[in-house]
Amino acid sequence: MKRYGLMVLLLLVVLTVASCGNRTATTETDSGSAGEMSETTDSEGTTEESGDTSAETGEVEVFSWWTGGGEAAGLEAMIELFAEEYPDITFNNAAVAGGAGTNARAVLATRLQAGDPPDSWQGHAGQELIGTYVAANQIQPLNDMYEANGWMEVMPETLIPLISQDGNIYSVPVNIHRANVMWTNPTLLAEANVDVPTSWDEFFTACEAIEAMDKVCLAMGEQWTAMHLLETVLLGSLGVERYNGLWTGETDWASAEVTTALESFAQVLDHVNSDASALSWQDAAQLVVNGDAAFNIMGDWVNGYFASSPDSGGLGLTPNDAYGWAASPGTAGTFQFLSDSFVLPVDAPHPDGATAWLNVAGSKAGQEAFNPVKGSICARTDCDAALFDAYLQSAMDDWSSNEVVGSLTHGVVANDSWKSEIDTALGLFLTDRNVESFQSALAAACASIGACQ
Repeated sequence: MKRYGLMVLLLLVVLTVASCGNRTATTETDSGSAGEMSETTDSEGTTEESGDTSAETGEVEVFSWWTGGGEAAGLEAMIELFAEEYPDITFNNAAVAGGAGTNARAVLATRLQAGDPPDSWQGHAGQELIGTYVAANQIQPLNDMYEANGWMEVMPETLIPLISQDGNIYSVPVNIHRANVMWTNPTLLAEANVDVPTSWDEFFTACEAIEAMDKVCLAMGEQWTAMHLLETVLLGSLGVERYNGLWTGETDWASAEVTTALESFAQVLDHVNSDASALSWQDAAQLVVNGDAAFNIMGDWVNGYFASSPDSGGLGLTPNDAYGWAASPGTAGTFQFLSDSFVLPVDAPHPDGATAWLNVAGSKAGQEAFNPVKGSICARTDCDAALFDAYLQSAMDDWSSNEVVGSLTHGVVANDSWKSEIDTALGLFLTDRNVESFQSALAAACASIGACQ
C-alpha cells in the first residue's frame, strides 16, 4: 500500500507540473509577437488554428500635441474609429499641450533619452523626421506596411521622399497642412475700406487704415508663432527659389536679399498685438473673429478651430462668413506645407498595438474621419472632397496646383538642431530688434549645421 500511495503522489506531482507548464505556454501565446498562430476552441471542443490575432488585444500609447479645438476633435474621431476596429486594444492618449509641439517635443526627447518611448508618436515629415529620429536610429522602417496596405498608390509623390531614406519609409502621414495662410475678418476690412493685401507693401498700407480704427493689424501669439510668421515673410520676400536655397546653402543667409526680408519681418512685428508673448495660437486667431484684429498668419489648423463645434472646443463658425483667408503676402501660387505623421519606434513597448494604430492612421476611413475636423486635408489622394468644407476644398485645389515648398517651424526644411539655433536667435531678436545681429546669428546657425559653406 505504501508503494501504491507513493506512486499516486508522484503522479499527482507530474500532473500539477504539466498543468502549470500549459498555463505558462498559454500566457506567452496570448502576448506573443506579430505573426504567431493562436489556438481557439469551438463550442464542440474542437481545437483549430487561426491567423494572427495578437494585434487585436493589449494596449497602445500614442503621443501627440493635439489637445485643443479641431485638432483634439480630429484625434478623438480617429480614436473612435480605432476603438471600432480594435475593440480589445486599450488606447492611451498621451497628448501634451503646447502649440506646434513645443512642450510635447521636450517631453518626448526626455522619454527617448530615458529609453521609455511611447508606442507611436507624432512627427513632422521632412528633416524633423529624417534628420532627428532616423539619424538617431529611434524609429523603424515601415516598407512592409506600405506594401501590405497599398499605400504607395495613394500617397503623394511629393511626400514619400520626405519620409524616406536609403529606400526605407519611416512614417505614416495623416494629413497635409498649409502654413502660409492669412486669416481675415471681412467685416473689419470692409469698415477700414481695405482689400486683403497681396504684398508686404500693401500690408503696411492696410495697417495704417486698420490701426486708425484702434484695431490690431496682425494678431500674433507666443514665440513659435513668430517663427511661423518669419518663414512666411522669408518666402514672400525671397520667392520660392531663394527661399528653398536657404536650406540647401544656395542662398546666402548673409546676403542683401535676406537683409531686406528680415527688415520686412521687423516692420511686420511693429504691427502685432503688444501681448503676443502671452497668447496661444488660438488666442491670437480669436482676436480676428472677435473683430479686435484684422489679420492672423497661421496654418490651416485655424480653420479647424474656427469651424469645429463648441462641444469639441471650436467656435462653430462658417467659412467665408465669419472669417476669410488668402495666401500670406507675396506667396500667392505657393503652398508652404507640412505633414503630421506617426512612427513605429525601435523597441516600442506594444508593437502590435502600434501597428494597429498606424493601420488606422494611414487608412482612407481614418483620414476622412480625422482631417475634416482637424482643419487639414488628407495625405492620401483618394479622400472624398465632399466631406470637407469650403476652405479645405480650396486647399485641396491649391495643393494639387501650386508650387510646393516646406515649412521651417513645422519640421520640413530643417532638423531639430538647426531649428533650435534659429529659435534662439529669434528669441533675442524679438527683444532687441537688431536685424544685423539676427542675420549674423542665422548665418552662423546655417554654418554650424553644415548646410552652408
